[in-house]
Amino acid sequence: MKRSIWQTLLLWVLPLAFLLIFFYQPLLAIFRLVFSAQFSQGWKLFRWSQITKPLAFTLYQATLSTVLTLVLGLPAAYLFARFDFAGRKFLRVLITIPFILPTVVVTAAFNTLLGPRGWLNLGLMSLFNLSAPPIHMLNSLSAILLAHIFYNTSIVIRMVGSNLSRLRQNLPLAAQNLGASPWRAFKEVTLPLLMPAILSATLMVFLFDFTSFGVVLMLGGPQFSTLEVEIYNQAMNRFNLPVAGLLSIVQLAFTLLVSVLINRSKQPRYGKAALASESSGLREARTRWEKIFVIVMVVVLLLLMVTPTLSLLTRSFFTFDAARGERGELKTGFTLRYYRELFENREQSLFYVPPILAIRNSMIYAGITMLLATVLGLISVYAIQKSGKLSRFLEPLIMLPLGASAVTLGLGFLIVFGGTVLTQGRFQALIPVAHTLVALPMVIRTLLPALRGIPENLRLAAKSMGASPLRVFREVDLPVLFRAIAVSLLFAFTISLGEFGASSFLSNTAMPTIPVAIYRYLSQPGALNYGQALAMSSLLMVVCVAGSLIIEQIRLPGEEVF
Repeated sequence: MKRSIWQTLLLWVLPLAFLLIFFYQPLLAIFRLVFSAQFSQGWKLFRWSQITKPLAFTLYQATLSTVLTLVLGLPAAYLFARFDFAGRKFLRVLITIPFILPTVVVTAAFNTLLGPRGWLNLGLMSLFNLSAPPIHMLNSLSAILLAHIFYNTSIVIRMVGSNLSRLRQNLPLAAQNLGASPWRAFKEVTLPLLMPAILSATLMVFLFDFTSFGVVLMLGGPQFSTLEVEIYNQAMNRFNLPVAGLLSIVQLAFTLLVSVLINRSKQPRYGKAALASESSGLREARTRWEKIFVIVMVVVLLLLMVTPTLSLLTRSFFTFDAARGERGELKTGFTLRYYRELFENREQSLFYVPPILAIRNSMIYAGITMLLATVLGLISVYAIQKSGKLSRFLEPLIMLPLGASAVTLGLGFLIVFGGTVLTQGRFQALIPVAHTLVALPMVIRTLLPALRGIPENLRLAAKSMGASPLRVFREVDLPVLFRAIAVSLLFAFTISLGEFGASSFLSNTAMPTIPVAIYRYLSQPGALNYGQALAMSSLLMVVCVAGSLIIEQIRLPGEEVF
C-alpha cells in the first residue's frame, strides 16, 4: 500500500514541478508586479479607463460575435443533423477547417478576400476601371465579427448538431400524438433537451471571442483594443508592465469564470437518457420550405466558411501590377514567385530573415512541444488515474492553463525569465515551454478517457502471470493508448505551429515563428512582403488541415474534438 502511494506521488512530481515553475510562478509574478512598491510612481498616471475601456469593448465584441455565430450556427447544426443532401459530408469537413486554423492564417485569408489587395476589390477595380479599392472592410468591427463567425461556427455545428442528430425522435413524436403542434413539441420537448449543448457551445464561443488576440490585432486596427491586445500594447509598445499585469488579472478572472460555467453546463441525466447511442437517420428535404432552407444554408456556408480559405490559396499564386495596361485594366498573372521568395532575404537585414528560417524554427519548436506535451500528458493521466478521490483536487491544477490566455503566459514569462539564459541567444527555449502549456490540457483530455477505458482486469491478469509494471504498460496499456497518443502528438504539433499570442512576446528577430513572421510581413508595405505572408499562411493552413484530417481518421469513434 505504501509503495503504491509513493509511486503515485512520484508520478505527480514532474507535471506539478513543470506547472509550478512555468505557469504558477509567472502568474504569481504578475500579481506581485501589480501591487509592488517599486511601481508606485507609475500608478500615479494610472486611469481606470485603461481597464474599463478595453474590458467594455472585449465584452461587447465577444457578446455580439457570439450572438451572430449562434444565428448562423444553430440553423447550420439543424441542417447537418436532419437533412441529407449532395455533398453533405464534404461540406461538413470544409466547415470544420476554420476552427483549426491559426489566427494569423484566418486574418490573412480575410485580407485576401476583403483587403485592398483582395480578390473582391481587385475584381471591382477591374470591372469598373477604378483607381482605388472601393471596399474598406479591414480595420473595422465588421471584419472582427466576420472572422469570429468564420472561426467559431463549426463549434456550434459540432456540439449542438451531434446532440440533435442523436436525440430520440419518439419524444417529440409522442408530444405531437398528444395534440401538440410541431412548434410546441420543439419548444417544450426538443429545445429543453438541447439547452445544455446550446449553453456549452455558447459559453465556449464566448470564451474564444473574449480571448481573441490575433484577429483583433490584425483585422481591427489600432482603434479597437480588447484586453488581450491592450496587454500586448502596454507591455511591448508602452513598456507599462503594471497596467499590463492588472489587465492580465482582469482577463484571467473572466476566463476562469467562463471556464467554470462551461464545466457546470454539462448535460443533466434526463438529457443523456434522451440521446441515442447512434445518430438518427437523415432524410431528404421534402417540402418546398425545407428545400429552400437547405439551398440557402448551403450557399451561405459556402460563401462565409469556404470562400476565405480558397481566396487565400488562390491569391498566393497570383500577382497584379498596379500599373494598368493599355486599356486601363489591372494586369494579373499566375506566379510561383512568392513561394520561391520564401528562400530569399532581399532586405539582407536581421529583421527580415528568410521566411524559410521561420518555417524551420516553427518545425523545431513544434517537434519539442509535441514530445514535451505528450510525455507530460501521459505522466499526468496516470497520476490522475492512480490518485482516486484526490484527483478531484489535483486534476484542476493541471487543467488550469486551459483558462489562461497565451498572451498572459507571454507576459508572465517576460517578467520572470526576462534577461535570463532562457531568453538570451538565438534559440528561445521558452517558446516550446509556452506552447506545451497551451497544448497540455488538450493532450490530457485526449489521453485520459482512453486510459480510463482500459479494463483493470487486463492489467491484473498480466501481473498475475509475472509481468513487471513496465511490461504491463508496454504490452497492455500502450497498444490501447496508441491512437490517443498519436492524436495527442498531432494536436500538440499543430497547436504549436499556429500559436501566436505567447510567441509574439517571446520571439526574437533572429528566430521568429511562422505566425510571427506572417504578422511582420503583413504589417509592412510592398507586394513582395504581402505575397510572402500569403505563401507562408497557405503552407501553414495546408499543414494544419492535413493534421486535422489525420486526427479525424485515427481518433476512436465517439471521441469529440471540442
